[in-house]
Amino acid sequence: MQLRYSFRLYPNGPQRVALAQAFGCARVVFNDGLRARRDAHEEGRPYPKTGELSKQLITEAKKTPGRAWLGEVSSVVLQQSLRDLDTAYKNFFGGLKGKRPRMGAPRFKSKRDTRQSIRFTANARWKITTGGDLSLPKVGDVRVKWSRALPSTPSTVTVVKDSAGRYFASFVVETEPTEVVPETDTEVGIDLGLGHFAVLSDGTKVDSPRFLRRAEKRLKKAQRELSRKQKSSSNRGKARVKVARAHARVADARREFHHQLSTKLIRENQAVAVEDLAVKGLARTRLAKSVHDAGWSAFVGMLEYKAARYGRTFMRIGRFEPTSQVCSACGVKDGPKPLSVREWTCEACGAVLDRDINAAVNVAKAAGLAVSACGAQVRRAPVPAQRGETGTHRDGRTTVVGIPHL
Repeated sequence: MQLRYSFRLYPNGPQRVALAQAFGCARVVFNDGLRARRDAHEEGRPYPKTGELSKQLITEAKKTPGRAWLGEVSSVVLQQSLRDLDTAYKNFFGGLKGKRPRMGAPRFKSKRDTRQSIRFTANARWKITTGGDLSLPKVGDVRVKWSRALPSTPSTVTVVKDSAGRYFASFVVETEPTEVVPETDTEVGIDLGLGHFAVLSDGTKVDSPRFLRRAEKRLKKAQRELSRKQKSSSNRGKARVKVARAHARVADARREFHHQLSTKLIRENQAVAVEDLAVKGLARTRLAKSVHDAGWSAFVGMLEYKAARYGRTFMRIGRFEPTSQVCSACGVKDGPKPLSVREWTCEACGAVLDRDINAAVNVAKAAGLAVSACGAQVRRAPVPAQRGETGTHRDGRTTVVGIPHL
């Protein structure tokens, strides 16, 4: 399996200039290739191959006065930009044929894009120095903050500059799922929500951190300051970076929460089941901000790849499974319920069920996991005492306690 590791980079002044030049050259080559393919399509000619574009837009273009500056950066970066364009077209046509999710056609890149990236392959002869720096061709030895060791030799490295002005080195490594944790008998179903981020079939409830909601005051202040700056001014650029950094802090905190919770669930359970949620549909409702703040898709993706990595079982059940309509104790379906109903009583068996825990148990059962309803914290509804059982018993006779007159 392929894993991606990201580490923070700290380039100095000249290195930032060299990286900015590489970002710009890669963007220009990408746009030139996209323009050549669009012209071929409009004229009815077949799309030019990547090799033809490489010769025309890189090798020959370097000899012209208008593109001579392409020779100041690594040629591998420019070739990878054309490969990215080819991949974008393959994904676009694959979506039209139904082989993958639909996506738009490739678009031109702008120099005003706040996120830039370039990729180096082994042909670029980049390396990690003995001092722990990342040596990049025509950039230099860039300082890296290593948070962990790479499990194997990486095949490529992608240098990314995000909207907040931070630099990252992203490595892709090939590894086998050898990190198998000790087996356990525990299996769990997970119900994702907004009131609680996750509710487990054993009754555990994980509160939703609501990182975006908690940072709204700070974000509004930064956004308000940005709106008051004059366009195209240096102060507006500084304010934009301030807004981007505020959003980056929220995204980093959410990602850290997802990683910690997903790792904990995978290590403690042999099998994990979740419901396939219609996130895109929910994101078009009045709950859109809360849905995006929760980040369910990213969390489920972490569960899936960590289960494969640590030798666990991961399952998804269909989104149309009536997990909130079926009693986990007796299996009777009594219809949908409004979201305001958080606890309900089964009319068939009289069990009082917590809505979220009951759904988590049903998720586990739908996935075929060995989860019993006793983990759902169900309890019998109070049954009114029969008339013959009221009062006290003395000498085998029933004595009804009288109510004094007031």
